[in-house]
Amino acid sequence: MPSEKNTMDDQEAVSLVPVNEARQAALANLMQLYVHDWSELLPLELDATGRFAAPPLDAYLHEPDHHALFIERAGKLAGFTLVVGRSRLTGAPGVHDMAEFFITRGHRRRGVGLAAAAAVFERFAGPWEVRQRDQNPAAIAFWRRAIGRFTRGRYEEARWADERGTGIVHRFDTAPSEEGFRP
Repeated sequence: MPSEKNTMDDQEAVSLVPVNEARQAALANLMQLYVHDWSELLPLELDATGRFAAPPLDAYLHEPDHHALFIERAGKLAGFTLVVGRSRLTGAPGVHDMAEFFITRGHRRRGVGLAAAAAVFERFAGPWEVRQRDQNPAAIAFWRRAIGRFTRGRYEEARWADERGTGIVHRFDTAPSEEGFRP
């Protein structure tokens, strides 16, 4: 029987909510928490105002191939995901890239991340690339579990290296088939 901390009640299902301009500040606030988590792994410092330099978010509100989604559990913010409709590694269009994925600490290890990842893969059918940096072994383990579960083990794992760093990339396809999703 699964442990209670790794399962969710149906009443606490995860939902994805598109970020709009009215809620852009909430996304920027969550991005600060996300970058704070990264500061354990990378040399990221606070500026004089007590904030981290964060990636720009405007494209996720205005570009048709960029998608910003809040992750909610039982109607409460639990994190966010940023998805781009082109490979960050090759530039190929039509490949969904999990640009960023963040679950707040209070929602971790409760199945929220696994459920949110599956919801994102279902929402954007087609080829995917999910990258993780070598400095983040917890993310590598999470994505192996999430993608392995979603695809029933039908994915490929490769190494990537560029000016941003090195790590693992998982490639798989969620395109519909006659039996439903390909995995």
